Amino acid sequence: MPHRKTVILTGASRGIGHATVQRFSAEGWRVISCSREEVPDHCRRDPNWTHHIPTDLSDPDSRARFLEEANRAGPLHALINNAGISPKTPIKERLGCLNGAIEGWHRVFELNFFAPLVLARGFAAPLSRAKGAIVNVTSIAGHSVHPFAGSAYSTSKAALSGLTREMAVEFAEIGVRVNAVAPGEIETAMTGPEYDVLIPRIPLKRMGTPEDVAAVVFYLCGPDSGYVTGTEMFITGGQHLY
Repeated sequence: MPHRKTVILTGASRGIGHATVQRFSAEGWRVISCSREEVPDHCRRDPNWTHHIPTDLSDPDSRARFLEEANRAGPLHALINNAGISPKTPIKERLGCLNGAIEGWHRVFELNFFAPLVLARGFAAPLSRAKGAIVNVTSIAGHSVHPFAGSAYSTSKAALSGLTREMAVEFAEIGVRVNAVAPGEIETAMTGPEYDVLIPRIPLKRMGTPEDVAAVVFYLCGPDSGYVTGTEMFITGGQHLY
């Protein structure tokens, strides 16, 4: 019986990350995850969700401990860099270039940009041995000004798009494919009624679901995308076309 494939996924406790864990688990993959929070009890009962490591990926020391522990898990077939933050003011106003502390930008980039780079380098060897894949989760906000996403978040995701291209060329030399998914308006616990005003600008006239994103992430990690690298797939219902 062949060994099960293993995926490492960051930001796994809710939303897109949680749905992606469920999709990989349903397909029989072994799942190793991390997030700042513990996973819910009902997730712990998933026999494929074998290892959750509470980690603050914006902290270099915590990142290093995560790498050390996860690298003991054996062969690795996919790395999903999903963890990210988009800070707002206490009254949930958008943080732009002129308001908010610069220190906040450093924390956003540590998690949204440097963590994917550090993890990709740290897991390069097991990914190469398995001829695996990396998927970075970017955002529609990385390609145009968004009414709700802050400037630090948007520019960090734009940087992650550029990093995906650079990684795709370099990691191809070790047999690893690197792609990105750019979600648009995805209905999660973090979205509210204010997002309804964006629906008329979505050609498919609905918000996406975390499962919509998980399906594309899974495709990019499987054999059907074996000749796909360096791409960024928009999961926006067509919103990015405007």
